[in-house]
Amino acid sequence: MKLNKPKSSNAEREFGGTLGATFIPVLLPLTVLYLLCVCRSPAASVLQWPPVLPPTSQLWDPLAPVLILGWFALQSFLYLLPVGKVSDGMLLKNGSRLKYPINGFHALCVTAMLLICSLWLGMPLGYLFELMLPLAVCAIGGSFLLSLYLYIRSFWAPHHALAPGGNTGNPLYDFFMGRELNPRIGRFDLKYFCELRPGLMGWVVMNLGMLMKEVELRDSASLAMILVNGFQLLYVADALWNEEAVLTTMDIVHDGFGFMLAFGDLTWVPFTYSLQAAFLVLHPQSLGPVGGAAIVILNGTGYYIFRKSNSQKNQFRRDPTHSSVANLETIATATGKRLLVSGWWGLVRHPNYLGDLLMALAWSLPCGFNHLLPYFYVVYFAILLVHREARDERHCRAKYGLAWDTYCRRVPYRICPYIY
Repeated sequence: MKLNKPKSSNAEREFGGTLGATFIPVLLPLTVLYLLCVCRSPAASVLQWPPVLPPTSQLWDPLAPVLILGWFALQSFLYLLPVGKVSDGMLLKNGSRLKYPINGFHALCVTAMLLICSLWLGMPLGYLFELMLPLAVCAIGGSFLLSLYLYIRSFWAPHHALAPGGNTGNPLYDFFMGRELNPRIGRFDLKYFCELRPGLMGWVVMNLGMLMKEVELRDSASLAMILVNGFQLLYVADALWNEEAVLTTMDIVHDGFGFMLAFGDLTWVPFTYSLQAAFLVLHPQSLGPVGGAAIVILNGTGYYIFRKSNSQKNQFRRDPTHSSVANLETIATATGKRLLVSGWWGLVRHPNYLGDLLMALAWSLPCGFNHLLPYFYVVYFAILLVHREARDERHCRAKYGLAWDTYCRRVPYRICPYIY
């Protein structure tokens, strides 16, 4: 097959362009390792100088790559099982639609049963706490290798299969953003698989390992640890139960599969989203029933906003004549689609992000107020959502034109009513 040629593009580049694409792949892996080291230190201070650096012997364990490869093999096997339904993706440039297996929740249930059996057989799942650094090192290396493979294979992809923002001709930028939109090996969709499977469920397993380590150290799990595990398990289970909704997200529809998504899915999610649980292992917190109840209410409120707003949007996209959305006010666009300007999406432009942020805060509060580290996720996630909202704003304005400007005048607040 003839190699496709990258196009030269003068369009605005995201994430700082070439400069960002050069430094982010260096800074993010170092950030992950640094945060894990801080988490394991007695002071757990992100501002400590000189920073906490582990001996090189703590960065490698021969068991780590075995566990990583075994985990990927298990999740790949579950992905390919002929269970659940098959859904069509969004319309592609060539007029076709890819098919996707919707069986993530089945995979989660099978994984949960395997973990329960492993615990019953006496597997020391708490050893994951000691393996966090070696596992992170292996995940970082795997993310780079996968990204390199994706970049090289993209030159044999047909032109219509390339992502709109990752085919600029700049190798560093295209490696970071991803040239190919939906890279597949046969019917195995690499981006879709990585989006919700190994990293997201790996996050839950890491959390469970931290809980079991706390049980080893103190003979029981604390209320703080139970809340963190429960809240985050609910979030992951919800994502997999509503797996079909990911087919309309920016990651699947617009972004190529390169280092940005590969590292985020496979390293950043399991090893930074589990920081609260890891922190609690060596820094236990006393949380009373009143404080615990208040945090549960906060998480429940965030989850309610997140789920209701997403469900309303997804229902409107699937069937705008459905009784639950048929009476909502809309604005017509030149593309033939309509924009919701009432219901949840009439309050703010991204009510699901508001719910996300409330849940993020609830995940950190069980860790107390004496350390900044457990709140890293809240700060990072707020920055991520503001940046994602800005990206979405640009895409929607380019796509819907005057209709989007009308929507923005009708719904002036982006994420939080009367604040932002």
